[in-house]
Amino acid sequence: MKSSVKSFFFAIFPISLLMAFALLFAVWIRPGSGKVAKRLPGLDNAPSRKELGDTSENVKIGEFFKSYSANKVRISGDHSGWPCFRGSRRDNIVGAPAKLPDDWSVARPKELWSVKLLGEGHAAPAVLNGRVYLLDYDEKIKADVLRCLSLDDGKELWRRWYNIKTKRNHGISRTIPAVTDRFVVSIGPKCQAMCLDSRTGAFKWGIDMARDLGADVPFWYTGQCPLIDDGVAVLAPCGVDVLMMGVDCETGKIVWSVPNEFKWKMSHSSIITADVRGVRTYVYAALGGIVGVSAEKSDKGRVLWHTTEWNFSVVAPSPVYLGNGRFLITSGYGAGGMLFQVGADGTVEVIQKYSPGKGICSEQQTPVCVDGKIYSILPKDAGRLRKRFVCFSVKDCEKPLWSSGVRFGLGPYIFADGKFIILDDGGTLFMVKPGESRMETLGKFQAIPDGDDAWGPLAVAGSRILMRDLTRLFCYDLAPSTLRTSLDREPFPPPRDTQVSINGNQ
Repeated sequence: MKSSVKSFFFAIFPISLLMAFALLFAVWIRPGSGKVAKRLPGLDNAPSRKELGDTSENVKIGEFFKSYSANKVRISGDHSGWPCFRGSRRDNIVGAPAKLPDDWSVARPKELWSVKLLGEGHAAPAVLNGRVYLLDYDEKIKADVLRCLSLDDGKELWRRWYNIKTKRNHGISRTIPAVTDRFVVSIGPKCQAMCLDSRTGAFKWGIDMARDLGADVPFWYTGQCPLIDDGVAVLAPCGVDVLMMGVDCETGKIVWSVPNEFKWKMSHSSIITADVRGVRTYVYAALGGIVGVSAEKSDKGRVLWHTTEWNFSVVAPSPVYLGNGRFLITSGYGAGGMLFQVGADGTVEVIQKYSPGKGICSEQQTPVCVDGKIYSILPKDAGRLRKRFVCFSVKDCEKPLWSSGVRFGLGPYIFADGKFIILDDGGTLFMVKPGESRMETLGKFQAIPDGDDAWGPLAVAGSRILMRDLTRLFCYDLAPSTLRTSLDREPFPPPRDTQVSINGNQ
């Protein structure tokens, strides 16, 4: 009898265990299941508010400099490159890329060079005139370092740095410099803005937005990438008195500012520019709300509109302008997304507002809008579509048109030559072609060996693409030499309209 019971137990136990795992898996993948274990900001090893608010350290911005005169810029010609966060128009669309192959099995991208970085981080490069600008952190000497490298071979041309103690917290550096023919502006993890001569590295000015303006350093350090507009650095310190300001790059003089009447705080988001109903506008999503500020010369710095309908403790993606006064804003950590419209009279109307798993959202990367479609990698709390690359119509941000079979994590993506280049957070690079009801994978390969947290945005200059993981920067040539063209000779080319026919599925 005991033998029979024992035999029955050992026979039924594996089946019961399998059924239990199946039930748990079904609950885990169901839509909205991200709400079961909601992730909360401030619980990811972030420094204490006391540590972030300590401005007693005597930071001498731009104090040190070193030139590597033996290294040269060999790439010649006028190259618009990738001069700031999300490119010239801050939309992550490559305006005039080299012709890219349609099959990487025939013409696989070629690694040109790689660089071991000084410290951990997610700061991505800006590229202009054959030079690569990257904000790094030297963990040995405790310093923010703005490095200038040759696009040709990755050799360092110069570096300028200043000492500041910053502890590792899911990486350290996070921001992308803004660069023109004359200036380069960076923002360090603890809100130090620095402006240099973009060719020589000569120091212009520095502003400690935390110490001098009362800015609060965000949970995971500054994610705000600076903007240079007509020789003026546009920054959003969200300090005690100043919400947004313009700083003359040559002199360091504040030429306009917006009072922080809302008492909003700095987010991880970055300022974008948009032509809203015929008015050029700076748009910023702070902790507290979203504001539109005039970028017109006649009344630059005037608040045009604002809304407090988007008020979350963590905001990283920038607003996406969809045209006709309509904007999309997204975030992770349970926030979801919101579609809103700005009226001609400055009123703001919420069109759609939804939780993760109920519409388009994003945790880190800013979604891309192309030809009436919006593309995003959904966050970890988006239920069954988490970490997938998903397409929506601009007319309806709640119902997806299609989603990928691949999960990309939190990796970056960019649109070029009618295709998306996507880097998953393990370092695998994908080339995909979007269609009306599906996407087609044209190729993939491990671009970053043993990739670790490859979250930094991509940068493209001609056929060259730059990407990074936590500790390394890589440069690849995306196009075979027979198809390669000059590097972005048209300074601000318009996006190309593409009509794509898809036969495959992913």
